[in-house]
Amino acid sequence: MGTQFQSYDVVGKKEDVSDIITNITPTKAPFTSLTKQETVHNTLFQWQEDKLRDPAANSNKEGFTATPTARTPTVMRSNVTQIMQDTFEVSGTNDAVSKYGRGKESAREAGKSAAALKLDLEFAFTGTGQSMVNPSDNTTDRVFAGVQSQIDSGNVIKTGAPATKISETNYLDALQKAYEVGADPSITLVTPTNARTFAGFANSAGRSRVINDGGKAIVNAVNLYVSPYGEEKIVLSRYIKAGDTIILDPSMWKRVALQSRDWFRETLAKTGDALRMMIVGEFSLKHMHTKASALVREMA
Repeated sequence: MGTQFQSYDVVGKKEDVSDIITNITPTKAPFTSLTKQETVHNTLFQWQEDKLRDPAANSNKEGFTATPTARTPTVMRSNVTQIMQDTFEVSGTNDAVSKYGRGKESAREAGKSAAALKLDLEFAFTGTGQSMVNPSDNTTDRVFAGVQSQIDSGNVIKTGAPATKISETNYLDALQKAYEVGADPSITLVTPTNARTFAGFANSAGRSRVINDGGKAIVNAVNLYVSPYGEEKIVLSRYIKAGDTIILDPSMWKRVALQSRDWFRETLAKTGDALRMMIVGEFSLKHMHTKASALVREMA
């Protein structure tokens, strides 16, 4: 050791740890953000949908005798609420000791749980294609019908085979189906993979596009698709079921919460020197009319 006292020789150096904790987990939930919430009062809830008769030739002689036409009853739809929760436990010592980047560990965990549950709900809406499960006893979880299960089968366009990507023709077919039954969708939810497919639509033969307007940006994305059936905003989502493209009118969907069961925190009984906390909620989904949306799916 020389006479020069250097930093390598110091005892008791202060640590340099940032007070910022980086978390890159995505938190955007597009479908949840696009829809409004309403409250129901039972675990099983119902609603009705109706439609006009098909147009027909309509002419009558003078002095005609009125003849009643057949009437079609409404259709009853239903769904159930699904309980979702996340529970964590933090020791008393862990909550008490000083740490970089946060105060109490329990507060940080509560924030993470809330964000994760938001994504769980988005995933249940669009990521699983789940069907309704309404058990007769408590041996089975209640599961609400997600977006895909509440779209009329006549509005589902298939790409022709599993893993066959959506084509522009598929997309236009789905838009036409929705238009023909009277729907007015304005949003198309796409997976990250299909976002690239949609970007490729703009490069198809016969189309011109500006890739350099004098600046330094090259744009290769489709944010708005204008078709013969209207304008569609293309919205990217990380949580749609792989291979699905969902075409919807947000006003025709309602996020549903059971009364007094929107997200809430509950501190559980102590069984030792630790804090146990549960965040829980009970939710569902309502499609006001099954023909108000359309779906393109990678399948035969």
